[in-house]
Amino acid sequence: MTLKAAWARSAVPDGPVRPLIRRLRRHLLPQGEKGRPEAGRFIPWLVKGLIALVAVQTVLITLDLAFPPDMGRAQRSSPVALDRNGAWLRALPVENGRWRIRADLGRTDRSFQQRVIRIEDQRFWLHPGVDPISLVRAIGSAAVRGRVTSGASTLTMQTARLLEPRPRNVGSKLVEMVRALQLEARLSKREILALYLTLAPYGGNLEGVRAASLSYFGHEPESLTNGEQALLIALPQAPEGRRPDRHADAARRARDTVLYRMIRSGLISEAAAHEAQTEALPRRSPFPANAWHISGQLARAAPRETASVLSTIDAGLQARLEPLAASYARSQGAEATAAILVVEIEGRAVRAVVGSAGLERPGGWIDMTRAVRSPGSALKPFIYAMAFDDGTAAPDTRIQDVATRFKDYQPENFDRVFRGEVTASEALAHSLNVPAVAMMEKIGPRSFLGRLENVGVELVRPANGRMDPGLAIALGGEGITLRDLAVLYCALGDEGLAKPLAFTEQAARRNERSGGRRLVGARAASDVLDILRDAPGPKGRIPSALTRGGPGLAFKTGTSYGFRDAVAAGVAGGYVI
Repeated sequence: MTLKAAWARSAVPDGPVRPLIRRLRRHLLPQGEKGRPEAGRFIPWLVKGLIALVAVQTVLITLDLAFPPDMGRAQRSSPVALDRNGAWLRALPVENGRWRIRADLGRTDRSFQQRVIRIEDQRFWLHPGVDPISLVRAIGSAAVRGRVTSGASTLTMQTARLLEPRPRNVGSKLVEMVRALQLEARLSKREILALYLTLAPYGGNLEGVRAASLSYFGHEPESLTNGEQALLIALPQAPEGRRPDRHADAARRARDTVLYRMIRSGLISEAAAHEAQTEALPRRSPFPANAWHISGQLARAAPRETASVLSTIDAGLQARLEPLAASYARSQGAEATAAILVVEIEGRAVRAVVGSAGLERPGGWIDMTRAVRSPGSALKPFIYAMAFDDGTAAPDTRIQDVATRFKDYQPENFDRVFRGEVTASEALAHSLNVPAVAMMEKIGPRSFLGRLENVGVELVRPANGRMDPGLAIALGGEGITLRDLAVLYCALGDEGLAKPLAFTEQAARRNERSGGRRLVGARAASDVLDILRDAPGPKGRIPSALTRGGPGLAFKTGTSYGFRDAVAAGVAGGYVI
């Protein structure tokens, strides 16, 4: 028995209400024979109503699918390169040079998020995208005063407008309402808030709270002062007219107005607000561009769905090495430059890339870790490693270091002194040229190059090279990049296994699971490292702190023809430098 049927059959109390109840029965319930209410005849009307409701809902869903909100601007975010711990390295602008950096609520000051909602849309968590209370209030106020004095836009409606900018008129407002309802049906409240904080304009080419915080305050919005929060809340409502770098007075007034509203809303004490008013207005600064040479490459390769990439770079280490390279280059003259590459052998994670001695120096924009240069003697360890590996020689094999002609090639030692009979270990430790060329002749240049190519390292012949350099490869006759040289030295530190360098944490994890490719056997790699650890260091070049009390440093230097380039590579403590 339905509620209405039960009511129809219930006894009608005596008294003045009896005629009223009978009249309601006749109007609300279908009448059967002799005027008696029949609840059963009400069911078809209920079914028809439900069918109509489903039909309307179907039409609305169809229209929603046919005309979805345009999410294009949200999907085109500035790609960001982060260091291994998630710290900022560099971002790249999107179309028209705009900085639109995707907001991360987990790394955005929570009190700022709460204050944005309280100031801009206090019923944000309750309404379905359109706030009926604010709408009625705005319409009533406009009717009484003859002009619009208060807005009814919710954060969701503002987000819809940012996604699809339109002229401000009644028609656009109606479209924003529909789009707001669509957004609420598709996204969670937190996703809508993140979208607003990504797209909100903050003056000039700045969009989103991260871009604004980094440019105006020089830091991520993880921790914001009261004054900073008030300014960031005020700016999107009039981003050009309130820019603190151009219209300081207007920016200050807008900030202070928000602080006053915070007091009225109980979000902040009067004392805290007065203190915030004393904060100096910021000036706009360039975006940080740390690890400049590599971070740009990484940002360009960031997946579109995340707009960020977690690199292997250690920002702290990078910051210490950059001035070191700059200082050394200055000491070598105006035209000199320097590059540093640090790789953690496990996973081949690249922890620092200093591509030059500074962008302000000649050619500073060139990434010298990718430039092909002569390695000089830096490939000698791999000649001996291959000879040890295939049994051509052993560390104690005796070799003649005397003037020798190899067909049309007659090398000399760096100091132009020959030492007579030496062991292979002594020849490598002292970087003697004649024994190295003799060892290359035994294993064969083609075999040497083939084994390098098998692990992904390809030497490059000089552009003006007219013939196969052959045995001269042993002394730097063909070029190599610093990155490929690091691949080879990492193999020495990993029992002869070569793997590609990893510039993202994801690639490093893949390398950890990979077996790599065999360059030389583990015994040969170990023998060569032992020799390099015992080699005498260049006087005045290696600080004693690196050779005393720390992990044994296995190193090798190389100098190109004409002393144009100098290379040094070291293996120690699980790292290659």
